Amino acid sequence: MSSGHRIAVYGAYGHTGRFVVARLLERGFVPVLTGRDAVKLRALAAGYPGLDVRPAGVGDPAALDRTLDGVAAVINCAGPFATTAAPVIEAALRAGIPYVDVAAEIEANADTFAHFADRAAAAGTAIVPAMAFYGGLGDLLATAAMGDWTSADEVHVAYGLSSWRPTEGTRAAGRVSRERRGGRRPRFTGGRLEYRDDASPVVRWDFPEPLGARDVVGEFTMADVVTVPSHLSVPEVRTYMAVEAAEDLAAPGTPAPTPVDGLGRSDQTFLVDVVVRSGGSERRAVARGRDIYAVTAPLVVEAVHRVLTGRTRATGVASAGALFDAADFLRALSPHIEVDGPRHRTTPDRRRPAAYGA
Repeated sequence: MSSGHRIAVYGAYGHTGRFVVARLLERGFVPVLTGRDAVKLRALAAGYPGLDVRPAGVGDPAALDRTLDGVAAVINCAGPFATTAAPVIEAALRAGIPYVDVAAEIEANADTFAHFADRAAAAGTAIVPAMAFYGGLGDLLATAAMGDWTSADEVHVAYGLSSWRPTEGTRAAGRVSRERRGGRRPRFTGGRLEYRDDASPVVRWDFPEPLGARDVVGEFTMADVVTVPSHLSVPEVRTYMAVEAAEDLAAPGTPAPTPVDGLGRSDQTFLVDVVVRSGGSERRAVARGRDIYAVTAPLVVEAVHRVLTGRTRATGVASAGALFDAADFLRALSPHIEVDGPRHRTTPDRRRPAAYGA
């Protein structure tokens, strides 16, 4: 349990923000509800009597400073992060407190590393981008799978989602990212991000049971291409998405997530299969769970807890795998996420050449 620290949640009324507020309360923290929309904040606060409500727009530094007065850390759940990350990070640096966000936007996460690394390190403050299902979980799994390896040839992160019902925040962030990259698609190869105009390949991936072999969109690039190579020496990072989930995301009429239990979770399930290859060896770690938005809450709240209790390995801007003991962190996520591995093979699985070589 926590010691009652006050934690500001920027974008607390959003779909993911609501899960984060609930999880903070479960862990004994005291959320401070903040964001750009005062009406939505007050509506959320009606269900949480006694919690502070502090509206603040990202264009108002003084209001952001008032929002962070007296809090121990800030969690940014408000996308698009191309708009919100930098102003909230600036406010966190002025307040001298840790900043954690749940950004899935590739360019926004890359900007955080590029623009704030030196200042955060000098201040001795932790700034943790992409501490979420995309970016954070894959990085933790890849780091755990790497184990004692100091480098690897390839990291592959395959997402087996039963469906993807995107929130309006997800759609808005996607639009911003597509505009920033001129409609091109990114991939991480040769140790850097590159942008391509051709279509992503569709390949076959052998997921562990119960999914088994599935068609996936190859080079369906997610935030893992920023978090993983930020601290692991690996020149190739590829991510893949189950075709059905990719089609859900692309379709303009796909509905938002629908809660089916008392916790507000949807019936979506996921399996994340991470494979790290080096020479003639392969290491693999797998995570299973339910609802990619809901499961972000235990990830980000565990991160805040560890930062505030000094269970970190670095300061400055750092991804989950660089900042925390990855294997121990993953164990702490039970029962929200079930983790298998890492498992080691001396001979790579040659049944998946299409996925590896896409």
